[in-house]
Amino acid sequence: MSAEIAASGAVGDRPSDGAIRVMVVDDSAVIRGLISRMLSSEPSITVVASVGNGQMAIDALSRHDVDVIIMDIEMPVMDGLTALPKLLEVDPEVRIVMASTLTARNAETSMRALELGASDYIPKPTSTREISGGDDFRRELVEKVRVLGLRPKRGLRRRPLGEPARPVETPRPGGAPRPAAPPRPVPSLYPPGPIQLRPPSPIRPSILAIGSSTGGPPALFAVLREIPPSIELPVLITQHMPPTFTTILAQHIERNSKWPCREAADGEPIVSGRIYLAPGNFHMVVESQDGKPVTRLNQDPPESFCRPAVDPMLRSLVKIYHGRVLAVILTGMGADGLKGCREVVGAGGTVFAQDEASSVVWGMPGAVATAGICSAVIPLKDVGARVRAYLAGKPI
Repeated sequence: MSAEIAASGAVGDRPSDGAIRVMVVDDSAVIRGLISRMLSSEPSITVVASVGNGQMAIDALSRHDVDVIIMDIEMPVMDGLTALPKLLEVDPEVRIVMASTLTARNAETSMRALELGASDYIPKPTSTREISGGDDFRRELVEKVRVLGLRPKRGLRRRPLGEPARPVETPRPGGAPRPAAPPRPVPSLYPPGPIQLRPPSPIRPSILAIGSSTGGPPALFAVLREIPPSIELPVLITQHMPPTFTTILAQHIERNSKWPCREAADGEPIVSGRIYLAPGNFHMVVESQDGKPVTRLNQDPPESFCRPAVDPMLRSLVKIYHGRVLAVILTGMGADGLKGCREVVGAGGTVFAQDEASSVVWGMPGAVATAGICSAVIPLKDVGARVRAYLAGKPI
């Protein structure tokens, strides 16, 4: 058996028609085997390659048609961050999910990977026992592969051998990576057809709330770069992320925008010109304390399999701000935010959503867009400008 597929006897190279083709990249043969078996047990998924480092992944991708790559960060010969742009050079349409343990260093590297073109990340348990017995890890892994792998097959996507490659920028240690082209969107889960828009509220919002998931960090950076703190509103963000990762995300938001940003603390007063990010494993809601809004954190049950979740945030904002809420739903899988956006609109507020073409996954924004509750469905590059225009009382 070749070194490329030695991790699992379930690995093959001739999946049934329509199967999602996956490559697993990890320097631990045991972990490769566990992940490969988890995925191969799903009828719609076939693991076509299992390799031990980034260079082997590049070589394998030049030979195999792969839809999704699950890739570790720290590996010998070539690590995941170095391999990432090279893999996208071989196949610009391949979806890459970074798998790493919950450490500050790995969270920072995963964030850089998202900026370089990775589609998503998944927190990896710290031991093989936790991986093999982790139902949550298995569910999240399979869900991400299924959603990211749902794209039309476009024939030969790989660069033919012998064709000269464009220069690839290798990330510099400690340096800011150059933003990569965003990952291509996966096909919509919603039927095609005209989207019914509703008029925006004529009342200027008192707060901006943003919800996002898969593909969210680069989308947040793009939007917030175009919205200055001078809009004189507070911004609340719920991004589906685990602890440690949200800490790093807050730092990157502040670095990529002109906004001061921090993870919300329990009982923290909400003031204009600041961004409050829901910390991992906590729902962030808003309550009134002595007549003034404050953030509250709780560990109520997950909603839409997520904690933090967007819906609790939006429901709480309606109770405090009533119709003076602008909710923006960015790229992400699932439908978290739909129920909360219905309440925002029911109270007289306004909802914007990212459009399908610019979303990595048009799940969350697609749910609100096709529900007829949006006042604008917008390409990512225009979201910030539309928000500014609306807050300035201009047509959107």
